[in-house]
Amino acid sequence: MVDHGWRVRRTGRFRRGIGLLVSAALLAGLSACDDGGRERAEGDRHALQHLLDDQAAAVTGGGPDGARDFLATVDPAARGYRLQQQRVFANLERLPLAEFSYRLTGAPRRTDGDGTGQVRAEAEAELSYRLRGYDHRPVVSTERLSFVRRGEDWYVRAELSGSDRQLWEQGEITAVRGARSVVLGVGQSRARLRALARDADRAVTEVTDAWPHGWPRRAVLEVPGSAEEMAGLLDASPSEYEGIAAVTTGESGVSPDAPADRVLVNPDAYGELSEEGRRIVLTHEAVHVATRTHTSDSTPMWLSEGLADWIGYRGSDRTPREAAPELTRALRKDGPPRALPSDEDFRFGGGRHVLGRAYEGSRLACELIARDWGESRLAAFYVAVGRQGKDADAAVDEALRAELGLSRDEFTARWRAYVEHRLG
Repeated sequence: MVDHGWRVRRTGRFRRGIGLLVSAALLAGLSACDDGGRERAEGDRHALQHLLDDQAAAVTGGGPDGARDFLATVDPAARGYRLQQQRVFANLERLPLAEFSYRLTGAPRRTDGDGTGQVRAEAEAELSYRLRGYDHRPVVSTERLSFVRRGEDWYVRAELSGSDRQLWEQGEITAVRGARSVVLGVGQSRARLRALARDADRAVTEVTDAWPHGWPRRAVLEVPGSAEEMAGLLDASPSEYEGIAAVTTGESGVSPDAPADRVLVNPDAYGELSEEGRRIVLTHEAVHVATRTHTSDSTPMWLSEGLADWIGYRGSDRTPREAAPELTRALRKDGPPRALPSDEDFRFGGGRHVLGRAYEGSRLACELIARDWGESRLAAFYVAVGRQGKDADAAVDEALRAELGLSRDEFTARWRAYVEHRLG
């Protein structure tokens, strides 16, 4: 029996681009004010940043007074929000946090009070956090917050729509550490999370054996309570990830300073996989973590997903036809595919048959390179494409000639023949 529904993609979860907007927003806000308004805006910004600094210090400082200090920053009149923040703080205490901080990224905007002398404001902040022993760089996300001033004191009163969702907001977190992984789960048994940690440790080892370049050799997995809650973390429709067992989030780029990656596991779909299916899934995901600094906008999906699938299937007992059922059916009906899979072929919602053929054809393209040019040349080709800094077509064309000595048409012809040889 063949496992389906574990396909993955890179997402732009942390690619917010807010840094380019900060100075413009601040200057626009200040230029619209007279001298008094400018002074008030700067005062609000300073006070709110100080408030968020106090909240972050309560999280990282720990100790018996941590919860009290954290809640001291929350509006005492916002009872529902205070209750939620109590649960959030308890979850944050369960994480091995090495860093947790906020940075206002724009000028606070005052909103109308309620006639009782209160002053309210809204602002956007950048949340950064890093897990000790696992994250080389912090995860970065966006928070949109509402504040209220009572007397001379400011408080956080609500989180607004448009904020990135966090696992620790979805329920009580259980954290399980593996040798090379940490698994954070909501609504999951500790036994299930331990099994996931073992799977993740094995995946890290397999990727390290196959990928010759340096990487952190660690994985952080997040397991929400349901597929719906997973979609919430990705700011997506639940239907978009139906049947998808895992997704790697992070920011592609050749800079080692890019934010840390997360592997999000769909507990429903992942639980339906065989042992081998689970191994393939997490190995595939770990490849995305390992190759992230060598992946850029120049890297086509067929290469990034094909490499991840190729490493994931190494050592599999499946026959070529069992591992590529969609492409096998298409080959019998219409012959080999005419062109390498396009990025559009990997679009979720385009149909599982199209998606399946895209992944299977991409894996065979990488398998071909490894067979005829060697595994080290496959890795070199991947790196060469990612560092081109050009559009994907130009980057691939140059890397094909430099690393494989072929034009795109020549490589495509060899790939088509290889597909027919393996699956015919």
